[in-house]
Amino acid sequence: MKIAACIEYDGTAYCGWQRLNHAPSIQEEVEKALSYIANETIDIVCAGRTDSGVHGIGQVIHFETQAERNNKAWLMGVNTKLPDDIAIRWVKPVDPEFHARFSALSRRYRYIILNRHSRPALFHHQLCWFPYDLDETLMHQAAQSLLGEQDFSSFRAAGCQAKHAKRNVQATSVKRCGEYIYIDIQANAFLHHMVRNIVGSLLMVGQKKQSVDWIAELLEQKDRNLAGATAPASGLYFVAVQYPKKFNIDIPLVLPSF
Repeated sequence: MKIAACIEYDGTAYCGWQRLNHAPSIQEEVEKALSYIANETIDIVCAGRTDSGVHGIGQVIHFETQAERNNKAWLMGVNTKLPDDIAIRWVKPVDPEFHARFSALSRRYRYIILNRHSRPALFHHQLCWFPYDLDETLMHQAAQSLLGEQDFSSFRAAGCQAKHAKRNVQATSVKRCGEYIYIDIQANAFLHHMVRNIVGSLLMVGQKKQSVDWIAELLEQKDRNLAGATAPASGLYFVAVQYPKKFNIDIPLVLPSF
């Protein structure tokens, strides 16, 4: 049987999603909990690996098992074996053709900035504090240059192992709610550090250190050294995955907000 599940996690204490021999990972914790409930070794595949310190609300996985459990048994049983900062939101059997990664049509991230002069005492691991004034309207205008299929080499980490830098950004927006700025971006797939590198450059536009047209210029130059610094991992959330309707995976969109 092939089963899909949605995972929510606070990535602060982990060195990313992917299982590592030398450091704690979200994948390792989820596989241990699933294996205990299934009474057999479980290997999982995720929709998109996240980096150290990055959080997830809508991370989707799949796994195969011979264990016979109903959805409630998987959900309640696995959650009792997971640490407090990781939880399963839902579980359901899926078509044998379903693949959490390769069946995905798009992935969506949200980046949260606390934009005020004083540092936060609360939630400092769940957002990015930026003490300098930002113009979110200019940031939104600049972000529209990211839309469509383009070469994102200027926003690609040096250690990225993707075969090429072309990605299709389907939607992006920047909006403010009081002291908080939310940056949303949806694409067919993402490069290593792509969202955080984009945010780092948008911050320079928001400070008026660069023009609105600068993001488009960076895309044309295809040079990571010319773009802004990588934004902190603490503000980034993996929020959603979209799949073809034939798989019948209707995932309610949950966007983190303060």
